[in-house]
Amino acid sequence: MTMRPDPTFHASPRLAMEAPPENFAYTLLLSPDFSKPDALAVIDARPTSPTYSQIVHTVTMPNKGDEFHHFGWNACSSALSPLAGHAFVERRYLVIPGIRSSRIYIVDTKPDPTKARIHKIIEPEEVFRKTGYSRPHTVHCGPEGIYVSTLGGGGKDGTQGPPGVFIMDCETFEVLGRWEIDRGPQKLHYDFWWNLPRDYMVSSEWALPPQFENGIVAEDLLANKYGHRLHFWDLRDRRHVQTIDLGANHQMALEVRPAHDPVREYGFVGVVVDTTNLEGSIWTWWRDGGKFHAEKTATIPPEATPKEKLPPLLQGFGAVPPLITDIDLSMDDKFLYVSCWGTGEMRQYDVSDPRKPKLAGSVHIGGIARRTPHANGKPVAGGPQMVEISRDGKRVYWTNSLYSTWDEQFYPAGIPGVEVMANAAPGGGLELSKDYFVSCPDGYRAHQVRLEGGDCSTDSFCYPSVQ
Repeated sequence: MTMRPDPTFHASPRLAMEAPPENFAYTLLLSPDFSKPDALAVIDARPTSPTYSQIVHTVTMPNKGDEFHHFGWNACSSALSPLAGHAFVERRYLVIPGIRSSRIYIVDTKPDPTKARIHKIIEPEEVFRKTGYSRPHTVHCGPEGIYVSTLGGGGKDGTQGPPGVFIMDCETFEVLGRWEIDRGPQKLHYDFWWNLPRDYMVSSEWALPPQFENGIVAEDLLANKYGHRLHFWDLRDRRHVQTIDLGANHQMALEVRPAHDPVREYGFVGVVVDTTNLEGSIWTWWRDGGKFHAEKTATIPPEATPKEKLPPLLQGFGAVPPLITDIDLSMDDKFLYVSCWGTGEMRQYDVSDPRKPKLAGSVHIGGIARRTPHANGKPVAGGPQMVEISRDGKRVYWTNSLYSTWDEQFYPAGIPGVEVMANAAPGGGLELSKDYFVSCPDGYRAHQVRLEGGDCSTDSFCYPSVQ
């Protein structure tokens, strides 16, 4: 514990944008065949460094089969909330769940990221016993603790009861228990985030473990049995208040991105695929008159493709769907980045008017049919997947793996792990950096990225920006 707030905590999004740039990118490495333990890679993000764009340290875990996916910090700018008592914790520890094992690792990044090490391991039995949940997924640092969403309930297959959110102590990392007091009709889970001063949370839906752990279940997808709803919650009362159904054909409503400035009561969610036409879509939600509303505000069409260029899963459709697997919102709430993992495109939308997104930039890399090489000429399999934006909005990082079993279905030739970065122009436009290209060690794939000092999908803010 420090005697003053961590300097990486910022009261407002604008102050976060003015902070020094990131020196390191923390990236999860997973062994898709479970032959090796998963790991955390520390990548040098300093352009003037002789080891720029290289892995300078690796924390290898002691167990196999965890399947690293998403992770987050123990504390962030939300600790500055006037209603919380944790203003003096440090952004020091990374909380890394194994989505397949339900084991959670705590990694200490201080005093030197290049010497990061395992601080604590929370075994799955503790998660099961104290929460009844399994398959921990999204990690968010809140004002009073660490919130973790899950994809599974109890039992071996995770279907005994609905998944939900549990809370951990942000200093001892003890699992405290379930967050929900009244979950209402919520039965599936995926992502969640909030507007702290406005006191609401929003969550989304993917699927139950039998629908994703062994690969996508085509019959369930075509029968519209994956998630397609948004749920809104009273954050302090821990109570479900409203559900918005996007329509059963809008399958897999995944990442939710509320506006960073708490004055703005809106946000975005990406939908992977529309089963009626294979398009992906972006939806905007907002609150008006005490009620939440949502509408489809952008669509991305599939690309017609000869059968011989398609994996067996898609050959009957004659097209590649964009497969929107991640979205991220810049700190100033101006640009929304959309990963099209199927078509191999990273899109940049100007969302200054949140209900009228305008395409502002685009780069292609990888893709099921396109197989576009990097700007430096190196081949890339997979496509843009987990995306992370620097606090100042100038750099956009992403990786190329979705989930081990899904990777094999959509990219059966394999996905050697890479991480890339694009430079974003202030007025819109993207250009891949030829100098930033991280190749993962043999046998590993890359998933989520966290940036030193925080990033655009880490921090929530307690105070509005000065316009």
